[in-house]
Amino acid sequence: MSDAPAIRLGFIPLLDAAVPIAAAALGFDRREDVRLELVREVSWSNIRDRLAFRQFDVAHLLGPMAVASQLGLGSNPYPVIAPMALGRGGNAITLSTALFEAMREAAGEDGRDEADAHGRALAKVVAKRRAAGQPPLVFAMTYPFSSHNYEFRFWMAEAGIDPDRDVTMTVVPPPLTADALKAGAIDGFCVNAPWNVLAAEAGIGRVVAVKADIWPSSPEKVLGMRPDWWSANRETAGRLLVALDAAARWCDEPANRPELSRILARPEHVGGSADMICELLAGRMPVDGAGTIRSIPDYLTFHAGAATFPWSSQALWVYSQMVRWGQVPLTADGERAALAAFRPDLYREVFGSRIADLPAADTRIEGLAPFDAIGDGRTFDPRDVAAYVEGFPIRHLGSSGSGDRPD
Repeated sequence: MSDAPAIRLGFIPLLDAAVPIAAAALGFDRREDVRLELVREVSWSNIRDRLAFRQFDVAHLLGPMAVASQLGLGSNPYPVIAPMALGRGGNAITLSTALFEAMREAAGEDGRDEADAHGRALAKVVAKRRAAGQPPLVFAMTYPFSSHNYEFRFWMAEAGIDPDRDVTMTVVPPPLTADALKAGAIDGFCVNAPWNVLAAEAGIGRVVAVKADIWPSSPEKVLGMRPDWWSANRETAGRLLVALDAAARWCDEPANRPELSRILARPEHVGGSADMICELLAGRMPVDGAGTIRSIPDYLTFHAGAATFPWSSQALWVYSQMVRWGQVPLTADGERAALAAFRPDLYREVFGSRIADLPAADTRIEGLAPFDAIGDGRTFDPRDVAAYVEGFPIRHLGSSGSGDRPD
């Protein structure tokens, strides 16, 4: 076992890093004769650079980062592939308590505690500030090419808020989001657990929407790696995927949540309260400082429902959002590049004889109701990205959009 090849994996301290963390902590890696060396990082730009510069072999990675890499977007562009997803869920939008109070006042009789009502209330506040000549609100996401950016924009646009004209979008690394909100540097943020809850429990933030309100299957974290590493280490990479699959199954078992919570709460992993993490894993989210709890079924899913399968259609949905917000033009070459990011073919190569309920196809119509509806009620047909993008009332085709900013 001492001769097991070491695999250096970078991760951000988020609950959706549970699969590689559990794989290393519980020995799922060593059972497959590989050895994970976990390295905790603070920002996605660091993950990007250290993967590019070969300081990491693989990484806990934003799914849209892999798509962006294939499109040559951002700083230090290099190709990354995702042969496996690391689960679904976990994101939430949190606004400052002062902003939320202004929204409640503006909402009046429409002040329901629901994501769409919160969006409409925010639109009223944005309009009022514009009329008064006040500066735009500042909202943070964790990376320009991220589910957080696209989900935050999707939610605002559905309420009639133009993210590129009505507010200011900026980048804040996940572990710094709550501190930025407390310091007044931002008015809200979208990030994965546990940082939303920390802001809510501290009384500085109010959770107003979660991923399930926007699209439950919105592509989240993946196992990212360079194509050359896969080619040079194909057998080792396959064993790594098998180890991560076993860890994902273990993480999904409700009986294992207390132990998983204790593992994630270690300072070298995510940190924080094991009790709080256990509540989140069970789908019970504190949304404010008063102890209000929102129940979110399947808030974090690590294996069930093909949660580890890298759907080609989801890579194309990410591409559609990049097109919508002017990060990239819509072209046939762009679609082909996006499809090169998520690699169901490699997943099938490893798991074809191991997983009985392997999806029959690599692509599907996304957002089918009732269990996986996209927030605007439309479905996404990967065969016609152009029609999908043109159906958005707010879009910025060909503009600079959110672009890749210094991070």
